[in-house]
Amino acid sequence: MKTGYKILVASAILLCLFAAGIPHANTWGFFAHKQLNRIACFTLPDELVGFYKTNIEFVTEHAVDPDKRRYAVNDEAARHFIDLDRYGLSPLDSMPKKWEDAVKKYSEDTLKAHGIVPWHIDVMVKRLTAAFRVQDYDRILRLSADLGHYIGDAHVPLHTTKNYNGQLTNQKGIHGFWESRLPELFNEDYDFFVGKARYIEDPLAEAWKAVAESFAAKDSVLLFEAALNNQYPQDRKYAFENRGAAMMRVYSKDYSEDYHKQLDGMVERRMRKAIITIGSMWFTAWVNAGQPDLSPLKDKKISSETEAELAEEERQFQSDKIKGRSCD
Repeated sequence: MKTGYKILVASAILLCLFAAGIPHANTWGFFAHKQLNRIACFTLPDELVGFYKTNIEFVTEHAVDPDKRRYAVNDEAARHFIDLDRYGLSPLDSMPKKWEDAVKKYSEDTLKAHGIVPWHIDVMVKRLTAAFRVQDYDRILRLSADLGHYIGDAHVPLHTTKNYNGQLTNQKGIHGFWESRLPELFNEDYDFFVGKARYIEDPLAEAWKAVAESFAAKDSVLLFEAALNNQYPQDRKYAFENRGAAMMRVYSKDYSEDYHKQLDGMVERRMRKAIITIGSMWFTAWVNAGQPDLSPLKDKKISSETEAELAEEERQFQSDKIKGRSCD
């Protein structure tokens, strides 16, 4: 691998560490979502990498917009997960993969109640393709950032189960532990050189593949932590850390390290898969749009209308009144 490419990706990781800020107890943590989108920019081919590098701060900072939107939009929460174990013992066999077929079998209300992330990823790829086709600068950036978020969510094991926060097994808090605390503590040891984005023939099938892999890992996520908790001194399980102006109780570094070792690289593997899938879905949307020349957009700026929309989402987010389920 070329040294220059390694330096670019390493720089992206370091920049993300400083830009990520404090998580707001959401999916993958704000830290990890920003990291996934940022590094995905460096997986793109020459025809796209220039555009995304120019706009890397936007797709990084706005990687968390869908989580913020959960404070403003009633239907947003369902787009982040799918509770597969609501659909029987072998849900990946019984669940129709196409939306229309799934609606016929289960009803739209049922699907939305238990999450729609694989189908929503497919919808987002189509929307991004349309934005590329007409070279809509604002929509390309916003949809790219959002699509990266949903893909990241599909790679989280606890986004595929009704026991999403261990609330059914006396493990409340494991959601943020797995997807926020562990990446924050150990990401510097991860290998994020994931290669180059590829064209994806069937984005919906790719989304289902990500969900299936996450679902296969969710038992380990829960069982390993339960076993560790049973044999760990409870006075060493938690610690208090300064987070801005507040002291917060967090899983201790020792407990986190022991859990991380038991997972045997799972968090790193899921992050790597998410990064290459994000870049590949962006690339696929661009190819499906006819590979438009994006050079006319190089000096564009986000419109005042979009800035106003983003400001309103931020205002709603700061209200702290989440719509739909919370993983806290």
